[in-house]
Amino acid sequence: MHFEILLEEPSAEVVITTIVPKIVGTEATLKTHVFQGKQDLLKKLPERLRAYRSYMQEDWVIVVLIDRDNDSCHTLKTRLNNIAADAGLVTRSQAAFPAKYQVLNRIAVEEIEAWYFGDVPALQTAFPKIPRSIGQQATYRDPDGIAGGTSEALERLLKRHDYYRSGLAKKDAAKRIADHLNVDRNASRSFTVFREALDDIMERWSVAEVPP
Repeated sequence: MHFEILLEEPSAEVVITTIVPKIVGTEATLKTHVFQGKQDLLKKLPERLRAYRSYMQEDWVIVVLIDRDNDSCHTLKTRLNNIAADAGLVTRSQAAFPAKYQVLNRIAVEEIEAWYFGDVPALQTAFPKIPRSIGQQATYRDPDGIAGGTSEALERLLKRHDYYRSGLAKKDAAKRIADHLNVDRNASRSFTVFREALDDIMERWSVAEVPP
């Protein structure tokens, strides 16, 4: 089983390469491809998927992970699914269980920093000055619903506790947090959906490999 994972920024790559093996196991392989932001990914995605169509193996799945930002989830997901369909690839939305599919489109509601707020113990372990009580504060209780953007909220929180005083270093913060993330306890709904989708992929391939 092999995953080709398309991402919009380097900090997401740090997180993905750390947590995906925790979800799918270390026997699966993965390769990440980082674009120059969301618009760059969306612009280049049609050509990239058409190229994959010509050479990808039967046990490959392409994962597109993109931040919602201010877009409508439904509109963005529809756009991604249409790009895959135009490239001649089958998405999860098209494949009834237990059929396999070639493309998984996932949206990180708000930004991937919501996943950090979804695991306060991991955040606090990486940055010990942060009190664990922040998980009970109304501001952070819904990781995917933090007002004003999760990246900005993380920067404000870290600065308040004397980290990254000159500005958030997103890749460095990702490295510090990612190792501590527990894939089974994250309170971010978008993280849970991402994890469940990877579980679904592994289950479908397992079902397909069971001899009749």
